Formats: sequence, structure tokens, C-alpha cells
Amino acid sequence: MKQLWAPWRMPYLRGENEKVAGCLFCHKLTQEDAVEHILYRGAHCAVMLNRFPYTNGHMMVVPYTHTGTLEGLDDAALLEMMQLVQHCLRALRQVFTPQGFNIGVNEGSVAGAGVAEHVHLHIVPRWAGDVNYMTVIGETRVIPQSLDDTYAAFRPLFDALLLGCS
Repeated sequence: MKQLWAPWRMPYLRGENEKVAGCLFCHKLTQEDAVEHILYRGAHCAVMLNRFPYTNGHMMVVPYTHTGTLEGLDDAALLEMMQLVQHCLRALRQVFTPQGFNIGVNEGSVAGAGVAEHVHLHIVPRWAGDVNYMTVIGETRVIPQSLDDTYAAFRPLFDALLLGCS
């Protein structure tokens, strides 16, 4: 029998999501990059790894503006969000060579937003046979790489973005 080992998922499966006073993303954006797996901080948005990823490399672009809607963002933040999506795609292709991506915003809790009060954009890398990233065995999805290792693989690519080298 083969064993699947993903102990970092247990807090999520138990419903022990991060509990902070106020907005989770506003809180994360005030913390250290390595602690929150923040890969890049731009003028209007940051890129971070999802703490409970659907697949390896699941990233989010999070604007600094606290709003639950895309209409609540100004043009500069919207433009930077999409520019950062492009950089995320390049980085993911370089590190993980995915065959496709799901890119999107779940606006509002009825649309599936886990943090409905702070709009954010997901970039989920996809591979043939990954069963549509939905849980298929015992309500547990196995991610074969730790967030710290994923962060270490991507951080140099985002540091290059800070220096203007894409």
C-alpha cells in the first residue's frame, strides 16, 4: 500500500482556517513575505501562494485595496492585476510546466469566495489527469510539495520582476 502524506492539510480539513481580527488578506499583507508566502509586492497588488492550494503552484493576485468587488478597484490596480497574472503564468510554466490554467475571481460568497470581503484573483496550474482539481478521495487532495519549497522555487523569479527582468 502506498501512503499519501500531507500533514499541513489537517488544519484546513478540520475547519481550523486562519482566524484573524478583520480581513484575512489585509492582515497577510502586513506580515513578512516568507511567513505568508508573498512572492511579490507591486504598487497596487501582491502575489502570494494559496495556503490551501488546489494544485502545486496555486497563486493569488491580491490588491491592496480592501473591496469585495472588481468595480471597487481603480484602473491602476486592475492593470497591475493582469500584468501580474502574466508574470505568474510565465513563472509557473518555467517551474512546473503545466499544460493549462484556471484563472478567475470568485466574487461573493455565493460564487465560492472564501474571503468575500477582499476580491482576489486565482491562478491554478493544471495538468492532464489532475481530475479537474476537485477532491476525489476521502475529501483530501494531496499536494506533493510543501508551501515553503514551492515558495523557494518561485521567489527568485519574482525577485527578478522587482529588478525589471521578466
